Amino acid sequence: MERQKKSGFVALIGRPNVGKSTLMNHLIGQKIAITSDKPQTTRNRIQTVYTDDRGQIVFLDTPGIHKAKNKLGEYMVGAAERTLKEVDVILWLVEPSSYIGAGEQHILDILKQVKTPVVLAINKIDTVEKEKVLAYIDTYRKAYPFSEIIPVSALKGANLDTVLEVLMKYLPCGPLYYDEETVTDQPMRQIAAEIIREKALRCLKDEIPHGIAVTIESMKERQNGLYDIEAEIVCERDSHKGIIIGKGGAMLKKIGSSARYDIEKMMDARVNLKLWVKVRKEWRDNDLYLKNYGYHKDM
Repeated sequence: MERQKKSGFVALIGRPNVGKSTLMNHLIGQKIAITSDKPQTTRNRIQTVYTDDRGQIVFLDTPGIHKAKNKLGEYMVGAAERTLKEVDVILWLVEPSSYIGAGEQHILDILKQVKTPVVLAINKIDTVEKEKVLAYIDTYRKAYPFSEIIPVSALKGANLDTVLEVLMKYLPCGPLYYDEETVTDQPMRQIAAEIIREKALRCLKDEIPHGIAVTIESMKERQNGLYDIEAEIVCERDSHKGIIIGKGGAMLKKIGSSARYDIEKMMDARVNLKLWVKVRKEWRDNDLYLKNYGYHKDM
């Protein structure tokens, strides 16, 4: 008799910049969620799908849970907290430490309000001495009744098979939600916008705070299979616009060529990418702008 397949939803949570998107991309085997060394890189709830002969895990990669400072922050935290009540398992990613800081304590307080099984993954174990890992596990074991605690390295792919095995264990049996070829429910335009935003964050480094958004104004395919994509990088100040464009347009060109390379790989097609920069003052605190840039309260 054929073993019944497992299928269900797993929320991937953690503080900003803990490695959630790197973990997601490694598990799925291709680039879905953007990564950078800055917090608040993931703004929307990204749905990705892992399928093997055991069943299917639908991951919801939530924005990092943190104390909100503006409407964009409130939207992000709200999206993350709502997700916890809609899933079968919560996978919480933390950094290796024998001290639970205020950010982690804030997440623990939220977890105490849900009844969902919580699997803890202690990430970045490749950066610490092996003998210290047991102490880190012990610290968290005393703080909350986790279903399982797994030390991992998202970057090196260490113990990710164990993560998948444990998550499958806690999922209900049932039919697959998506066909076996699906890896994300994100439309192509949204992924292209996220890739451009990632490249902007990386190229600009610390020169610009996090107040940028990217919108795809048009995406058209020519008869020869080449895609014309026009996108706007939105920032909050005139001075930021100058930095994004750079001397003689050099920075914008760098962002564009870097983004085009990744978009072409994702779409498996040639791309003609045109970028513009627009100033929208205080857009992160403006409901209309937030909605226009894809940050909806009901998501």
